[in-house]
Amino acid sequence: MRLLPYDVASSQAHVDMLRQQRIISRQEARIIQQGLQKILKEWEQGRMAVRADDEDVHMLVERRLRELAGPVAGKMHTARSRNDLVLTDLKLYLRDECEEIIRGLLRVQEALCRQARKHVDWAMPGYTHMQVAQPVLVSHWLLAHLEAFHRDEMRFRELLKGGLDELPLGAAALAGTSHPIDRHQTARWLGFSRVSSNSMDTVADRDFCLEFLSAAAICAVHFSRLAEELVWFSSSEFGFLTLDQGFSTGSSIMPQKRNPDIAELMRGRSGAVIGHLMALLTVCKGLPLTYNRDLQEDKEPVFRTADLLIQTCIVLPPMLLTLTFNRDNMLAACKRGFPTATDAADHLVGQGVPFREAHAAVGRAVTSAARENLALEDFSLERWRTFHSRFQPGIQQVVQVADSIRRKKSWGGTAGMRVRAAVQKASRRLFPAKSRNND
Repeated sequence: MRLLPYDVASSQAHVDMLRQQRIISRQEARIIQQGLQKILKEWEQGRMAVRADDEDVHMLVERRLRELAGPVAGKMHTARSRNDLVLTDLKLYLRDECEEIIRGLLRVQEALCRQARKHVDWAMPGYTHMQVAQPVLVSHWLLAHLEAFHRDEMRFRELLKGGLDELPLGAAALAGTSHPIDRHQTARWLGFSRVSSNSMDTVADRDFCLEFLSAAAICAVHFSRLAEELVWFSSSEFGFLTLDQGFSTGSSIMPQKRNPDIAELMRGRSGAVIGHLMALLTVCKGLPLTYNRDLQEDKEPVFRTADLLIQTCIVLPPMLLTLTFNRDNMLAACKRGFPTATDAADHLVGQGVPFREAHAAVGRAVTSAARENLALEDFSLERWRTFHSRFQPGIQQVVQVADSIRRKKSWGGTAGMRVRAAVQKASRRLFPAKSRNND
């Protein structure tokens, strides 16, 4: 039933081509087209009845058309097979789903961009190996996820220009057809820019499904990675942010709990999307040319994956927009774990000290500070010079969180000037009209 409107569209284009090629008469084409329109209307109104002997969507449409139009319905199937027809239907379906996913990913990016603009100068710890590494801006963290979703968006756009833009219809069962069809006309009618080149490859091809599932699996991993951090950062151990009550739930026994269930489901469902990719890869790996019934198993992974991505793209933007960040907790966390130690090493490098020597000196300073329960900012210049004689006045400023962030001015770095420029760039792409008004 998902494919029925696309099956009707494929049939309408095919019948129109058959008429223009004089394979069927104008009158026959008119009767068939009227019947197809009635079938589409019945589907739109939820009145399409499926019988036990309707083997698939193609036979359902043909059976119902025969009831509406009589024997002439049998001419609709001239010069085509279910093998090339199902591929056309599936590509038309996936084009719509990709467009919807792209719109959803744009909404996700918009939500991240809005939060980045709102918290452009707020500091937080950056992590490697889940240990405090260096301080960054909250907006830089948000834009990091935005970049990943932008790549996802571009992958789906490329898919629309790649395998989903090549018409299979006309390959017939596997060898083409002896009828004088015009595949390019059918392609124009259905909005494809080109037609497939080899009828055997066409019928066997499921690359476009695998490419869709691959792009979806990468996207689902990005959803999961963001969800993981939302779970961490909303925990009492971090306390960096709070999820809105609409996106968290209570415990059935512990009244104080506020569980990040929606983020956890987002994280968990990524496994299903990855599994769908593996399932179809496994189906395709040992198939000889051309069509094999195994390929019927392409539908469920594709349908289920599209559903999961679209559902996530509906839920995630409002969850992001209603996040509340705790500035004090994030700033306090920036002062734990010595995140500005690298800045102290870079300070020595600026004095001509080899980096490895500087690294060792600051390592000694960190060990000493940890033993005495001090922060690097607590050391005087004289104390710094006990670890290396080349430390200069101003080292106390160098190891301040704000100063550390400010100096990360390399392209793509977390310095405020770079992040504000990145926010503006993302805003111009995501909110072009508003950006023009602001200019």
